[in-house]
Amino acid sequence: MKYLIRAKAEIDGIVDKSDIVGAIFGQTEGLFSPDFDLRELQDKGRIGRIVVDIKQQGTRTIAEVLVPSNLDKAETALVAAMIEFVDKVGPYSAKIKVIDIIDVRYEKIKKITERAKDILKKWFREKTIDVREIINEIETSIKAGELVYYGPDRLPAGPEVDTSDTVVIVEGRADVINMLRYGYRNVVALEGARGRIPETIINLSKRKRTIVFLDGDHAGDLILKELLRVAKVDYITRAPPGREVEELTGREIAKALKNAIPTKTYLQQLAKEVPEVKVEERRIYAEVKKETKPITEVTVAETIQVPANIVESIRNMRGTLEALIYNSKWELLDKVPVRDLVDYLLSTEKNGIYAIIMDGIITQRVVDAASVKGVKLIIGARVGVISKRPADLTMLTMDDVLH
Repeated sequence: MKYLIRAKAEIDGIVDKSDIVGAIFGQTEGLFSPDFDLRELQDKGRIGRIVVDIKQQGTRTIAEVLVPSNLDKAETALVAAMIEFVDKVGPYSAKIKVIDIIDVRYEKIKKITERAKDILKKWFREKTIDVREIINEIETSIKAGELVYYGPDRLPAGPEVDTSDTVVIVEGRADVINMLRYGYRNVVALEGARGRIPETIINLSKRKRTIVFLDGDHAGDLILKELLRVAKVDYITRAPPGREVEELTGREIAKALKNAIPTKTYLQQLAKEVPEVKVEERRIYAEVKKETKPITEVTVAETIQVPANIVESIRNMRGTLEALIYNSKWELLDKVPVRDLVDYLLSTEKNGIYAIIMDGIITQRVVDAASVKGVKLIIGARVGVISKRPADLTMLTMDDVLH
């Protein structure tokens, strides 16, 4: 349809939608030639189905009347005038006034234009051509060929690890290749460590300034912890949460390295993010007759008991970056990525959410969204800085439950 006639009807009595539609057809019939009769026009598809939305106000009826039209402008205006001609609905006096005639095509074009603007803005923001990246892409084959294997542990590395006074330590071979692609030649990987930090890295850290650049996931946390235990680390930086060094662009790598902070400062900031979590009581029923039997339950507070199968799920979910949603019977309701948890809680129509177990940091946004849904327990990898703590919500770390 090209146009939409909007009219307001006021009737001095209580009537139904069908009464108003019948009055429009009946009182406009025969005003002009049969070719311009509303029923005839509707049968030919020139006039659409008349829609009426009514409201009763005391003993009166107020209605909005919508008449779709595929006629031209002049013919549509004539139909609008004909509708205003109706002065009775049933036995009651009526007054119909045309409020507006909407050009449906114009409204569609307007919406399409606005959407096109949004697409263009996003395109320019995310797809802006980076000449440096194009050049780097052209040189990819050369850069990949610069990969060497360094030290007795034969660690993947760039060719300038020995000659540079600063070395960047990353996790794997793919990280090194990506760093080489963007011109970073003093980089070395921990790949092949298999649960230990290679002696090559430990010795290198003693005579070089070291920047540790790890993935933004739980595995990166564990590697950093071990590195700090055995090697000298001067600066620390991380890929954005949930991202890996091997997938970062040149701009993102440059930004991460620019934002590298001294190890002491990093640890101080980390300590501030993890306040002490008080657990009123923790009991594990396990040992009987000097034989270990499966854990039957874990009590993490006076009124909260975590079943054994859930404890096992917590043990296996590290590194998944997922959140599990349970009801009060510990039945799994949903599984969502941690990054989508807040949006999920604010948009889901599901009720009865009792507990959330998440392989991520419990933030204030998560707490606020969980409070809205009446959640009683959140178990996460870490507890962040929480300024508002709902009285009926318990927050624990995975270690609180597993240890």
